[in-house]
Amino acid sequence: MPNRRNALYILAIFSLLAGLFTGRAELFNIAYLIAAVMILSLIWTWLSLRGIGLRRTTRTRRSQVGRVFQESFGLRKTGILPKLWLEIRDHSTLPGHQASHVAPTLLRNREYTWDVETVCSVRGEFQLGPMTVVSGDPFGLFYSPRRVGATDRLIVYPMTVEIGRVILPVGFLSGGDAQRQLTHQITTNASSIRDYVSGDSMNRIHWRSTARTGNIMVKEFELDPLVDIWLLNDFSAESLCEDPSLRRSGRNGNMIASPNRIPPSTEEYGVVVAASLAKHFIDDERVVGYAAYTPYRQVFQPERGNRQLTRILEALASARSSPNHRLKDALSLETHLFTRGTTLIMITSSVDQDWISEAQILQRRGIRLICIYINPQTFSAGRDSNAIRGMLQLAKIPTIVISKDDDLAAALEQRPV
Repeated sequence: MPNRRNALYILAIFSLLAGLFTGRAELFNIAYLIAAVMILSLIWTWLSLRGIGLRRTTRTRRSQVGRVFQESFGLRKTGILPKLWLEIRDHSTLPGHQASHVAPTLLRNREYTWDVETVCSVRGEFQLGPMTVVSGDPFGLFYSPRRVGATDRLIVYPMTVEIGRVILPVGFLSGGDAQRQLTHQITTNASSIRDYVSGDSMNRIHWRSTARTGNIMVKEFELDPLVDIWLLNDFSAESLCEDPSLRRSGRNGNMIASPNRIPPSTEEYGVVVAASLAKHFIDDERVVGYAAYTPYRQVFQPERGNRQLTRILEALASARSSPNHRLKDALSLETHLFTRGTTLIMITSSVDQDWISEAQILQRRGIRLICIYINPQTFSAGRDSNAIRGMLQLAKIPTIVISKDDDLAAALEQRPV
């Protein structure tokens, strides 16, 4: 476009100067014609982005690694002038999301639509939009961009693997005494009945008592005797280890990975393990708590149900390794969360042995420990994990060791040793 305009500028100036020297009217007419064309083109360009409507529909604002994220777009002409060409440029940050498009000529008040499907390959929180609509005149002399600043966010949950069962070692099986504590949640322990109040769900109604008394009666529930399960993720910078083949989109950017393969990073393996365990236990109707520094403190008190799983997956989606807190510090700061009999599953790849002493203190308090150890030596030959694995055996902390490219489902179904 600049080259075309420059050529017309030169031609107009040349015609005008030639007309002044020769006095021929044809040369002046050529200069006037060029000026008229450029003025009309400028006006057309200014009007080309008036009288259009752009629609962007996102079917969901939550997705997961490996799933297909879908968006639909619609472009409608509402003005008088036809739209010869419109280019839509999308500035979303979701990797691989190709929503930019060139629309054909719009002559009538009909909507032109197109759909975009993107396979989510990276976990995280991403921005959808803004968008820029570009158009111009029929001669291609000018173009006009118009920015549509509306944005939204998309959260991509980490990948999960289906676990058949998690074998807790002998002496660490879940169980305990009934807590005799009422709860709003529906459990297997119905303790009493009471009158219905506004807000009670239909599945709490005790129909026999309702029929006998003539008033709607609902069941009261107690917490079941199963002990809590806590997941503790280690996101310390010292535990982070990545394979040299790992690629990122820019400096410290998102990892470039296949949607069906875990990136070769201990951070990503730890995230997938935590997400898979949380899903397994919650699907099994267990009470699960979660704690991590991602780098901000993330603590979710033990709870059951899909709402708790959503909280954990959202925290894991944006979790990044931080130098602020080591695993030893996390265990020391969050000791008050773990009651006697609690099962604490620690997920780490640290070669620092200091945290083992903190873990032994928890053991003496009656906290039942399991360590999921992501072996950093399989990601980088410079990390020697033999010493800490020996210390875990001496401390009698049941451990499951996971190496790079392991089948996570099969590894997590092993008995801790």
